[in-house]
Amino acid sequence: MKPIRRTDRAVTSREGLRRILDACKVCRIAVRDAEGLYIVPMNYGYLWTEEQPRLYFHCAHTGRKLEAIARDPHVAFEVDGEHQLIEAASACGYGYAFESITGSAIASVVEDVQEKCEALSLLMRHQTGRFFSFTPDMASTVTVLRLDVAHMAGKRRERPEEASNGKMKPDRKE
Repeated sequence: MKPIRRTDRAVTSREGLRRILDACKVCRIAVRDAEGLYIVPMNYGYLWTEEQPRLYFHCAHTGRKLEAIARDPHVAFEVDGEHQLIEAASACGYGYAFESITGSAIASVVEDVQEKCEALSLLMRHQTGRFFSFTPDMASTVTVLRLDVAHMAGKRRERPEEASNGKMKPDRKE
């Protein structure tokens, strides 16, 4: 994997990457099918396993995304947040503060009923901050996707007030 160009903006610590995943609520997944590239925004939950997170999503039982994953499980994904326009006196001085994670993963449909119920609980806890439990009957109404992350890279451009007072650095240890 090619390294990030702006290493001064890299977020490499597990804590920094986890903070971004915790703050974001929508993950975009890119797949490829016979029609070409297809990207879809989805709510997610995650579980950090060993060195990389495992992302979970729910969707309908059929559709373009599932057909593409069945043909080729290699996907790209992206989350982003903390958006703020950085204004300046001239057009060339403008910028944008943000934080993001991009990566690649192997996607699969979760078949194990216990994992499916746990994944739905993770997704709801991430989205709402509340714990919900799911029965196999409830879980049967949706398809659950799992992304096993192969590679990811975090990036952050500070807001002007953070940069000026040293409040947060791109790879702050929390």
